[in-house]
Amino acid sequence: MIKKYPLFLLLFTLFVQAQAPKKPNSNEIYEAIQKLNFLGKVLYVAAHPDDENTRLITYFANHYHAETAYLSLTRGDGGQNLIGPELREKLGAIRTQELLAARNIDGGNQFFTRANDFGYSKEPNETFSIWNKEQVLEDVIQVMETFQPDIVINRFNHRTPGTTHGHHTASAILSLEAYNKLSTKPSRVFFNTSWWFYGSEEAFEKADKSNLLTFNANVYYPLKGKSNHEIAALSRSQHKCQGFGATGSRGSETEYLELLKGSLPNASNIFEGIDTSWNRIKNGATIGQILNKIEVNFDFKNPSNHIPELVKAYLLIQKLDDSYWKTTKTNQISKIIEACSGLYLEAITSTEKATKNETITINFEAINRSNSNVKLLNISILNQNKKTKNKVLLNNEKINFEEKNFKIPNSIEYTNLFWLKEKPTVGMYQVSNKSIRILPEEKLQFPVIFSIEIEGTKIDFVKNLVYKKNDPEKGETYIPFSVLPEVTSEIVNKVSIFNNNEPKEIVVKLKSNKENSEGTAKLILDSSWKVEPKEIPFSIASKNEEKTILFKVFPPKNESSTDFSVEINTNTEKHQLECVEIKYDHIPKQTILQPSEGKLVKLDIQIKGKNIGYLIGAGDEVGKNLENIGYQITYINPHEISVENLNKFDAVILGIRAFNTIDELKFKNKELFQYVSNGGNLIVQYNTTNGLLTKEVAPYELVISRDRVTNEKAKITFLNPNHPVLNAPNKITTKDFENWIQEQGLYYPNKWSTSFTPILSAADEGENQKEGALLIAKHGKGNYIYTGLSFFRELPEGVSGAYRLLANLISLDK
Repeated sequence: MIKKYPLFLLLFTLFVQAQAPKKPNSNEIYEAIQKLNFLGKVLYVAAHPDDENTRLITYFANHYHAETAYLSLTRGDGGQNLIGPELREKLGAIRTQELLAARNIDGGNQFFTRANDFGYSKEPNETFSIWNKEQVLEDVIQVMETFQPDIVINRFNHRTPGTTHGHHTASAILSLEAYNKLSTKPSRVFFNTSWWFYGSEEAFEKADKSNLLTFNANVYYPLKGKSNHEIAALSRSQHKCQGFGATGSRGSETEYLELLKGSLPNASNIFEGIDTSWNRIKNGATIGQILNKIEVNFDFKNPSNHIPELVKAYLLIQKLDDSYWKTTKTNQISKIIEACSGLYLEAITSTEKATKNETITINFEAINRSNSNVKLLNISILNQNKKTKNKVLLNNEKINFEEKNFKIPNSIEYTNLFWLKEKPTVGMYQVSNKSIRILPEEKLQFPVIFSIEIEGTKIDFVKNLVYKKNDPEKGETYIPFSVLPEVTSEIVNKVSIFNNNEPKEIVVKLKSNKENSEGTAKLILDSSWKVEPKEIPFSIASKNEEKTILFKVFPPKNESSTDFSVEINTNTEKHQLECVEIKYDHIPKQTILQPSEGKLVKLDIQIKGKNIGYLIGAGDEVGKNLENIGYQITYINPHEISVENLNKFDAVILGIRAFNTIDELKFKNKELFQYVSNGGNLIVQYNTTNGLLTKEVAPYELVISRDRVTNEKAKITFLNPNHPVLNAPNKITTKDFENWIQEQGLYYPNKWSTSFTPILSAADEGENQKEGALLIAKHGKGNYIYTGLSFFRELPEGVSGAYRLLANLISLDK
C-alpha cells in the first residue's frame, strides 16, 4: 500500500498563489461553486516549465470545472534567461513563480518533483543516469496519491526515446511507471499527441486515429468574455523569462488525446463512466442537493444570500468519512463562504524583514461586507500567540487593531526556498520534509489563523503574514515577509583570476538586517592561499545598511583553483550565508539564502587587445567575467552601433542570443561585418534556430542548427591544431576542456561557407562528430568568429580553460 501524505499544506498552497489577496467577483464565485460541485480531477504531466499545454489545462479547469494540475518534473533550472542574469537555482525560482502565475490565470494547480534540471539531455537513459530515478518516481507517485486524478495526460510520447529532450521522454516513462505502482489507479491515461509527433501534417492526416479522442477545446466562456485559447495564451505569456508571449485565438481548434490506459470515452465527455457528482462520496448526496440548488439559483447581485445554505453544506462536509474529499472540499467551500460574505482578513507587518528575537508590529484588519451574522472569535499568530477577540463584525464596519510587541521566535527557520535549504546534487534537490517536497512553494512559514463564526459555525481562515506598502508608481504593493540572519555577506566578484603572483583585493559587501549589528568577518580558504587580515571586525548602525570590507589574497606560485567562503560571526550566530533577492514586477519577490562562496583561480593566461565592446544578449554576464582578467569592457547600446563607434575596440563580442533578441541587429549587422573587414575581431556567441531576426548572422553562409554536445566531458579533437587561436597567446590543449559544467555547447551551425575554418570536433556517445562549435573566417583585415561553446556557463564557474580560449579569440591576430 502506498503511503498517503497530509493535504493541509498542499491545499493551502494551491489556493493561495499570490501575495496580494484575491477579491472574487460574482462571476468568479459562481464558477467556484461550479468547481465545488464537480468531483473530477485531471493531472497533466511533463518535464519543464513551458512544456505544459495551457490550452488543455484551461479547458479542463474552466469547461468541465475539474480540479486540474500540472506536474512539471523540474523547475527549469537548466535553461536560459531572457529577462535577467539569473541562472540555475535562481532561474528555477523565477520559473516556479511564472508557473504559479500561469496557473492563477488558467485555473490549474501546480506540482513538482525533486528532479534538478541539469540541462539538455538527448535521451532518457542519460537523464536517469543523472537524476535519481527512484526518487523522482517516488515523487510522481506521491503527486498522484495526493492529488488522486481520475485522468492523467502525458505531454510526451514514452515510446520514442531520442526524438526529443531526454527529460521529456523521461516524464512520460515515469508517469506510466507510477500508474503501474498505484493501488488506486486513475481511470484513464492519455498521450496529448499532435501532428508534430508524426513529423508532418501530411503524415498525421494519413495516420490511424481509431485510438485518438478528438474534440474542440477552443470553446467560448460568456462569463469570462474570452475563448479558451485566449485564456490559455494569457497563461502561457507568463513564461516571460523564456520569451513565450502568446496570442489568443478564436474559433474551433482540435485537440488529440491518444488512449494509453483505460477505455476510450465519448469525445463530448472525457469523464464518461466516472461519477463526478457528490454521489461518488458516501453521504455526499445531501451535500450535492444543497449545492446544486445554489448553483441553479445563484444570486449574482447578492451572493451572500447563499451563506446559510453554504454553511449547512460546510457542516455536512465536516462529517464525511472520506478524509481526502473532506479536506479538498472544506478548503473550497471555505473560500466560497469567505467570498460571498465579502470577508476581508489581513495581517500586515511593520517591516519587510526581521531577524530572530526581533520585536515587530503586526496590523490586523477584519471586515464583513454582508448582512450575515459574523463574529471574529480569535487570532493565532505563527501557531503560538492566540488573541481572543469575540468581536461582532457588522456589515461594512472595519475593525483594525495592532499587536505592537510580537517577538519573532528564535526557533523559526530563516526564510528560504524550501528545495534549496539542503545541498543539492547535479541531478536532484534534497528535501527531507516529504509533506512539502512536491509543492511549488512553502506558503505557511508565517501563518495567521483568523477564527470566524459565520451563522453560528466556526471556520478558520489562514492568511500569510505579509508586508504592504504604497508604491508611488504601482500603488498598493504586497511583499513577502522574511526572517533573515542579522548580517549576510556578498562576494562582489564570485570568481577572481590571478594571472601573476601579485595579490588581489577580494571585495565583500556586508548587509545588516537589524539595527546596531556587530561582529567579525573572515575568509575560509585553502591554506596554500594567504589572506590579510585574518579577520575584520565590523559595526553597522542601521537596518538595511551595507558596508564594504576588503581582504587581500595572495595566490600560490603554481596554477591552482579553490573555492572559498565568507564566515560571519556575531554574538548570536555564525554562518556563511548570502542573501539573494530576485525582484521582477510579474512575480513576488523571491528571497534565497545561499552559501556565500566564491572561487579563486591562479591561471597562466596571457591577454592581448584589452579594449572590448560587449553587446549584452539574453541575460549573460560574460562581459563582467572578462573584466576579472583585466579586460576593459564597454557595453554597447544597440542604437549606437556604427562602424565609427566600433573601430575603437580591439574586439566586439555579442552576448548569447543577440540575433534572437536585439531588434537593431536586423539592420546593424552590416556595420558589424564592416568592423570586421576594417580589422576587428567579432565574436558571436550562440543563437537559437527559432526567432532569428535575420538570416545574415555572418558575412558568409552560416546555417544554425539544433546540434549540440551535452556531455561536458566529451572528448575534444583539434581539427586544425596549428591555427593561431589554439596557440597564441595561450597554448590550448585538451586539458583546457576539463571541468566544464552542464554542456560543452549548443545550437552549433551544421552548414557553412568554405570561408570558415572549423577548429574543434566533439560528439556525445553514439553520435557523429559535431564540427560547428567554433568557426573562424577571415573577412577583410579582421576575423569573424561564431561559437556555440557555453562560455556563458563556464566563465561564472571559473573554468580556467574557457578563459584561456576566449582570451585567444579576442587576441586573434593582435
